[in-house]
Amino acid sequence: MSSAPAPLAARVAAFASAAALSTTQDVVRLTLPALGPDAVPETVAEETLVLVSAVTARAVEVGLRETDAVEAAGSAVAEVPFLYHDFLLGAEMVAQGAEGDVEPDQSVYERLARKAEFYGVHFPAGRFPGPRALGDKLPLWMGRVSPPGLPTSPDQRLGDLGIADVLATHARLVMAFAQQAAG
Repeated sequence: MSSAPAPLAARVAAFASAAALSTTQDVVRLTLPALGPDAVPETVAEETLVLVSAVTARAVEVGLRETDAVEAAGSAVAEVPFLYHDFLLGAEMVAQGAEGDVEPDQSVYERLARKAEFYGVHFPAGRFPGPRALGDKLPLWMGRVSPPGLPTSPDQRLGDLGIADVLATHARLVMAFAQQAAG
């Protein structure tokens, strides 16, 4: 397989995007039951996808640090929440027979952009999101997805669920794949 920047970036971004979607599903499945009946599944899923995409993009950037593909692959992975929204919107339009007839709701993109900016600040570009960074920042995510009035703290819920371990394993896997692909 060629290690030229474009094919390398595409290969790593494709792997990382699939990993981000799979890990998001795993984290949402673990989290929702712990949040009780007042949790909003769509909010948990959207917030989690943006978080996981940020973590994934940083792992890609670190894995490809010494290559010309780093910016393209990292940027592509950071777009996953937006592209997934486009996919869901497109599927809805096709199901209704309205392909191309409906304007997307720009407020969704603005909301996703705010969330991406929030996680971008907490997981800076080019820095690996290891266990310590995840342990420090995941309580913010848990607070954002939790309904008010839960009897446990975000830190306690995180510890009980093992989310930091899931995301740390995910980040190591994505980084290792990027490093291996870069040769």
